[in-house]
Amino acid sequence: MNDFCYTDERFADLQMLRYRLTGFEQLSLQQKTLVYYLSKAALFGRDITFDQYGRYNLRIRKMLEVVYTDLRVDHETDDFRALELYLKRVWFSNGIYHHYGCEKFAPGFSEDYLRQVLHQVEACRLPLNEGQSVDDLCDDLFPVIFDPQVLPKRVNKADGEDLLLTSACNFYDGVTQAEAEDYYNCKKDTNNQQPPSYGLNSTLVKRGGVLVEDVWCASGHYGNAIRHIIYWLRKAAEVAENDGQRSVIGKLIAYYETGDLRLFDEYSIEWLQCLEGRVDFINGFIEVYGDPLGLKGSWESLVEYIDEEATHRTRTIAKNAQWFEDHSPVDPRFRKPVVKGVSANVICAAMLGGEEYPSTAIGINLPNADWIRAQYGSKSITISNITDAYNKAAHGSGFKEEFVIDAETLALIEKYGDVCDDLHTDLHECLGHGSGQLLPGVDPDALKAYGNTIEEARADLFGLYYIADPKLVELGLVPDGEAYKSQYYTYMMNGLMTQLIRITPGNQIEEAHMRNRALIAHWCAAQSSVVSLVKRNSKTYLQITDYEELRKLFAKLLAEVQRIKSEGDFEAARDLVEHFAVRVDADLHAEVLERYKHLNLAPYKGFINPQMLPVLGPDGQIADIQLNYAESYAHQMLRYSSEYATLI
Repeated sequence: MNDFCYTDERFADLQMLRYRLTGFEQLSLQQKTLVYYLSKAALFGRDITFDQYGRYNLRIRKMLEVVYTDLRVDHETDDFRALELYLKRVWFSNGIYHHYGCEKFAPGFSEDYLRQVLHQVEACRLPLNEGQSVDDLCDDLFPVIFDPQVLPKRVNKADGEDLLLTSACNFYDGVTQAEAEDYYNCKKDTNNQQPPSYGLNSTLVKRGGVLVEDVWCASGHYGNAIRHIIYWLRKAAEVAENDGQRSVIGKLIAYYETGDLRLFDEYSIEWLQCLEGRVDFINGFIEVYGDPLGLKGSWESLVEYIDEEATHRTRTIAKNAQWFEDHSPVDPRFRKPVVKGVSANVICAAMLGGEEYPSTAIGINLPNADWIRAQYGSKSITISNITDAYNKAAHGSGFKEEFVIDAETLALIEKYGDVCDDLHTDLHECLGHGSGQLLPGVDPDALKAYGNTIEEARADLFGLYYIADPKLVELGLVPDGEAYKSQYYTYMMNGLMTQLIRITPGNQIEEAHMRNRALIAHWCAAQSSVVSLVKRNSKTYLQITDYEELRKLFAKLLAEVQRIKSEGDFEAARDLVEHFAVRVDADLHAEVLERYKHLNLAPYKGFINPQMLPVLGPDGQIADIQLNYAESYAHQMLRYSSEYATLI
């Protein structure tokens, strides 16, 4: 049905959508069972993500859930409704910090109210530490919830501050930024051409004045959650589609059991080379956006199966990867002489977990290690059913009509927008992240806190440059030479204006992807008058007068961004980001927010997972997997907190 993605679940700045598992019924029983077991593994890491996002998150979630489900607490008061809203936001963001902006939520209920209702519930259900009273629990958690000065941001990237001492993320304990940087710099061997991702799977703590790593593994930190993940991975290995899949799962289990990062690299190489079979998955400590130093991996999982019809597009791109690399506008020193192992699929998400739930990416390219990309390649996915849900939610919203400059440009976007959005994502993930190379001896972490922004800008610029290339018409990926203009307009409009709907007034831009888009848009606008903001009827609009000239600007910036990454030029990265990607024009911001407010839209979307129900045959074995799309947001979150609680 056309409105399948919609639900009546909307709160704060969020709207919940559903995604359909298109073609799931055509999978074999073995494939369905594999998806089911991998999905269980995907859900058992949920508590890890909550804990990584803040050391108090799990106890706060548990405490609020007890109040929320207790029938003795009056549910028909303004305070309770405010608590319900706060809890829904905590569920969505895996903690008490905004999932995108990273600022702490301000509760709409009082300390007195929460203390009062906590005394009404059974104390044995509350997350009390040994010997604690309810008032002790309040003393522990209330400053974190109510005091805006206590741990105010999950990830702080403000230049000139100690990024660890001012960030609430739970990757470091009692460690300063300088201490952490020195610790990991000392671990690195400049002669090692295959360095592990130091610090990726550990908490760095100071004990007795000495820095040590608490490794995340089955016998270490997060052990109970990881052991549950391993159990379901073993079940998945029993029904794997082929020996290659089975070996990949086995290697991941070995890594989880030991925490050995060399095994993680071996797993990553096997995973990217395992191309047989329709079902695939991501599971582990992977993306480092949640760490201000860009070292620690947040736990995430995605279970997927190939959308065979749509995959033709990405495979065409991957097949021509060498051509794109050879014709890149960057210095030849920074190009890969031989592009290896680029694979790309369009997939259907079957289950979202950890950092990918409820808010998820629409495209992913892994592994992240530069040396693995250079020597073995990468695997990319574009998530068709998630993109489809976003597109359905966007059509008819009035957003484009409000912010696009004229009817001609709007018609261009309506005609080509969806095609070009998908294609830009494909180029970004399939080729952009895997393009280019570091010069010999350059530290992959040389750009430090600016690394994520520079990397995302590099991949976006790669996609922007090539989406206008005649080669794409030749390959049948775009219908004609005009299509790219729709992507250029919406991208620049977003970077200069409309992404500001996601910023709280008075704040700067901090999230890496937002900084990337702002960097590109503001840099181009500063270089040439072909891109400008103009006033019409007291409203600000983006105006582009020469799209070909804009492509030349993308090429010039891509060349510089690639140079910065390839040479590890920290100061140039810092100057570029701080000058173009951080600051917000307060007047423009206020205008955009006011215009957006009248549209009555939610700036952020998230997803409710389908519920997978095994159907047992007479022999007690799984005979089918049924899908239930009817579960409400609150029911799903409470069920997950009950069924997949491993750390509290």
